[in-house]
Amino acid sequence: MERELCGYAGKILRVNLTTEEITEQPIWDYVPKYLGGRGVCNKIFWDEVKPGVKALDPENKLIIMTGATTATGIPTGGRIVIAGIAPQCFPEQYAWSGMGGWFGSELKYAGYDGIVLEGALKKPGYLFIDDQIVEIRDAREAGIWGLYTYDTQIKLESIHGKEVKSIVIGPAGENLLRMAIVATANETAAGKGGFGAVMGSKLLKGICVRGTGSIKPADVNKVLELRKTMGSPAFKTNPIKESPKFFGHGQEAEVAGGLREYNTTCSHGCNQHCPRLMMDIKSTTWKQERMNQVSKCVGPFAIEWKYDCAWMPAQTFVTEKNNTPACAMMSGAASPPDFTDPEIPVLFDEHQGDEYNFWGPDYDRGMTINELCSQYGVNKWDIIVWLMTWLAMGKKEGVFDDIDFGMEIDVESEDFMKYMMDMIVYRKGYYGNLFAEGMSRAIREMGKEKFGDTIYHQRKSRRLDGKQLDIPISFEVAWGYSAHWNGRGYEGTVPLNTWLPIAVEMMTSTRDAQTNTHHKDTTDYVHAMETDPYGSLAGPQSAIMNETKSELKEAITTCDWQLPDMFWMTAETELFEAATGAGLTQEEIEIAANRIKNLFRAITIRNYDRTRQMEVAEIVPFHRYPDADGVCIDEDGFNTFVSNYYRLRGWDEKTGWPTRETYEKLGLKDVADELAAMGKCPQ
Repeated sequence: MERELCGYAGKILRVNLTTEEITEQPIWDYVPKYLGGRGVCNKIFWDEVKPGVKALDPENKLIIMTGATTATGIPTGGRIVIAGIAPQCFPEQYAWSGMGGWFGSELKYAGYDGIVLEGALKKPGYLFIDDQIVEIRDAREAGIWGLYTYDTQIKLESIHGKEVKSIVIGPAGENLLRMAIVATANETAAGKGGFGAVMGSKLLKGICVRGTGSIKPADVNKVLELRKTMGSPAFKTNPIKESPKFFGHGQEAEVAGGLREYNTTCSHGCNQHCPRLMMDIKSTTWKQERMNQVSKCVGPFAIEWKYDCAWMPAQTFVTEKNNTPACAMMSGAASPPDFTDPEIPVLFDEHQGDEYNFWGPDYDRGMTINELCSQYGVNKWDIIVWLMTWLAMGKKEGVFDDIDFGMEIDVESEDFMKYMMDMIVYRKGYYGNLFAEGMSRAIREMGKEKFGDTIYHQRKSRRLDGKQLDIPISFEVAWGYSAHWNGRGYEGTVPLNTWLPIAVEMMTSTRDAQTNTHHKDTTDYVHAMETDPYGSLAGPQSAIMNETKSELKEAITTCDWQLPDMFWMTAETELFEAATGAGLTQEEIEIAANRIKNLFRAITIRNYDRTRQMEVAEIVPFHRYPDADGVCIDEDGFNTFVSNYYRLRGWDEKTGWPTRETYEKLGLKDVADELAAMGKCPQ
């Protein structure tokens, strides 16, 4: 019966790069119990990668997996997950990243639901998959080793034909930068975790695929219905928009010759168009000297960062009358608010972003930095949100007075930023090598007390009439990642009822959880948190609900900007049913999501000794600084919040470890037995 499920290609491709042995494995070894995507990644990692393996060891497995909706035409069903030990994490841990684009669909058309890579090549190569023919080819002979990411993809198309799709690394991955990305089309990338460095450590420049098969969904009529209703209202194609200026999140920059842009899409099957395609911009890496470039959430902050993002509850919390997916907001397809809604004062209580005064507007500089990040294959978050802000704050506070980077620090200078990025990507000199290891490790090597914890004195709250609020010059929050929706730092102007559950979501993760979770709830949650935010069960319940939805999105797989829909809580079940015909109930699919979460939890406990004490210590320090309302974390209250969260999860409150009963309810008795033998499974 399992073999009759639609939506899957049926096989996983396994490649041992050391021996060049190529084998296949049925996806049914894992599906439907682990659904697909991140669920299958977790199971393979648990079974095959034991404690002690390092991120850049040949024994680290790079697991690339699609989901049931990939290539079916279901909206946003073009995504894939990449998982393994992540070099960007501090300390190194098992993590994952996701990406859109068209690679996942092409892989399934070639007959594979995923790829497991192990070992390492003896010389630089790339994988070429042509339907069922799989070859390892020489990257130097192909002329792609050393190339930028765009250029690599274009070269692969010139060799194998325009119809091939690829995922590749740039010079950053080749040089093992811990924040190196894996890139594909339309600025879409697996940005978190540093998996570009894992590919680089295996001397694998990229994977190129051509598939001529097809994937049949179980219910074509349901797929057509979803295409008409998901992301409502349906996106209407925008004409090219022209403006003399660039407008972003609190940004306004002059554009020489004017700005031309339109909204585009970034993933197979998407029926919304969130990203902005900037047309005819200056290029520093292309011979043509002009190019088009896609801009997403963090990129515009390289253009100007005087103010942080403003935030409105309507972006996060919804009512039935005012319930708009984030993708529709981003694409400009959102309907006007319904002002008959009595919750309007709550939904549209705008929180102005904190004033930071990092750098003034410069469109060319910003787009140059974005282009270099993409072409080198570097995580933009580490460059824009962390490195640039750290340099700006540290210089104003005088902490770099005795440091010689080889050029005067000036983040408002395009030449300085080009110099810094070149130094880091190609590991030039002491500081190039140091920052190639990532911001968290570099700051600790230099001395965290001075180079991380020094207070920046120019952050001002516009919620508190310009009051100066303490913030450290390093935006590090947890596990080696920069702040994001944490109530301070990048996108930080969110209140306690938002950053508190987000802190727990990040605490139990191994990376920035807010690029896949994007915390959402209803205004009923907002009211439930008003009187006792730390003691109310509404907070832990909301965190668990968002985590469950996140697991499902990355298992079946769909886009975080369209889901979850708080007034269509069966959406994920219906998508899975349309793709596979498996007919899981809402309870069964939520159990599957919890199975995936608890297996991930077991990996962090077995391989990395994760405990409650470790997690709380990781998340609390950054939250001791005030948020935009001047509120700091109540550490006793946070401990109450964590205890409630662990108890609702079925985890031991003292250690944070799932109990045997929890594992066995989820069909993970073998996991419980292994952890019990290690003394890490409470009864």
